[in-house]
Amino acid sequence: MPKAYVFTQYGGPEVETFAEVERPVPGPGQVLVAVRAAGVNPVDWKRRSGYLAQIAPVDFPAVFGGEVSGVVEEVGNGAGEFAPGDEVFGNTVAGGYAEYALLPLELTAPKPAGLSFADAATLPIAAATAYDGVRQLGLPPGTTLLITGVGGGVGVAAAQIAKHTGVTVIGTASAGKKDFLESLGVVHVEPGPGAADRVRAAAPDGVDAIYDLVGGTALEEVAGLLEDRSKLITAADWETVARLGGSPVQRVRNRAVLEAVADLAATGALRPFVTQAFPFEQAPAALRAVEDGHARGKIVIEVGA
Repeated sequence: MPKAYVFTQYGGPEVETFAEVERPVPGPGQVLVAVRAAGVNPVDWKRRSGYLAQIAPVDFPAVFGGEVSGVVEEVGNGAGEFAPGDEVFGNTVAGGYAEYALLPLELTAPKPAGLSFADAATLPIAAATAYDGVRQLGLPPGTTLLITGVGGGVGVAAAQIAKHTGVTVIGTASAGKKDFLESLGVVHVEPGPGAADRVRAAAPDGVDAIYDLVGGTALEEVAGLLEDRSKLITAADWETVARLGGSPVQRVRNRAVLEAVADLAATGALRPFVTQAFPFEQAPAALRAVEDGHARGKIVIEVGA
């Protein structure tokens, strides 16, 4: 039987385990993929912890992961535009740290030939969220965007996408990520108390928008830099951003967005920055690397050959 990495109840790392599972069968509008790589994201451990249980309950054992790349094995009714052997990537129906995963047709896209499976697996969640947020802000060339928590997967992608459109990017991140971010053309600012003053010094003409990826006090610290709160968005803290007059990132979640970020990646405008690729048997270590909060760029699990 195929293997998957699962959690058996809500809790900490102690509820994680490898398990043998039935090979999924694609239903109408679904594609079965032999997984080559799975992206690792903070939402994975948050689901396990029960943090999202009220809005997205799961059936146990629940397979980790929400984004994969791989090769089509089988298609369900109504998914005939794909065929066995096609190389694809997309969002999963019910987990991706597995040898096989189901993808919904509307969230499955062809993998560009020049894009690796590892890079493609990073696009459906972090890069797509970054793309949606930057497009939502709609900043013209020459304006300035502040990204809080710019050093993670969404932030690194958002910075590149914004700069590709001619926007100046300032970002808060730990000192250890300074050189990396400056290599992307991002103006680095240390987070924490006084961050707003440090941003003012870095952008004396002000900032035109804020893309928040941290929430809480980090968001409150810099929100006052922005007069137009319609340009204040978050992918981290809906409650705080609403109180401050901003809004959450409006996720589009369709194939067109996946194709758009894949095109950016294939042309080099968006580098996924896979900084660590773990073999499947080291899935626990991959998840710890993200859960510990110090990952730079993206982490993937390589499942198939």
